[in-house]
Amino acid sequence: MSILHVGVCFIIATAAGNTLAAHPSKEFLTKNEIELIQDAQEIDARVKVYLDAARLRLKVARERLSGKEPEQGDPFELFSLEDLLDGYYRILQSVMLNLDDAFQKPGPNRGKVRSALKNLKKTSENAATELESLKKLAEKQQREQLWNLLNQAIEINRAALEGAQLGLSSLPGEPAGKEDRRR
Repeated sequence: MSILHVGVCFIIATAAGNTLAAHPSKEFLTKNEIELIQDAQEIDARVKVYLDAARLRLKVARERLSGKEPEQGDPFELFSLEDLLDGYYRILQSVMLNLDDAFQKPGPNRGKVRSALKNLKKTSENAATELESLKKLAEKQQREQLWNLLNQAIEINRAALEGAQLGLSSLPGEPAGKEDRRR
C-alpha cells in the first residue's frame, strides 16, 4: 500500500458519486496545458504544470464570481464556473495519481517526488483559503449548486494536502547540509 493511498482511496470513493463531473467528456485542460504536461516527463515538473493549471482555475473562478466576463480568445472563454471547478477537481485527481505512481518507484527520483509533494502541500494550503473564500461568495450569491461543487473541491484539496503531508513524512529527509547550500 502506498503512502498516498489514503488520498487515492478518497478519490476513488467519491468519483462514483462525483457531481463535479457534469461534463465528463469535456476536456478539463487547455490545449497548451496538455502540451506542457506531455513535455514535463519528470514528476516535479509535471506536478508543477498541473498545479499552475489548478491555481489558474481558482483565479478565473474568482473573477467570474466577481462579475468579470471572459474576453474573446481567452483559453477559458467557453468554461463555465462549474467547468472550472470540475477542472480543479480533476487536476488534483491527476496530481495525486501521478504522485502515487512516482512514490511507488524506488530509486533516484525520490528528490523529485519530495519536491512535487512540497509543491502540492504549499499549493493545497493556499488553495484552502481561496476555496473557502469562493464558497462564501457562492453562498452570498445564493448559488447552491456552485456552493456544493466548492465543498467537493474543498474535500479533494484537503485529501491532497493530507496526502502530501503523509508522503513528506514518509520520505527520508534531505541530505545534511543540502539546505545550507541553497542559501
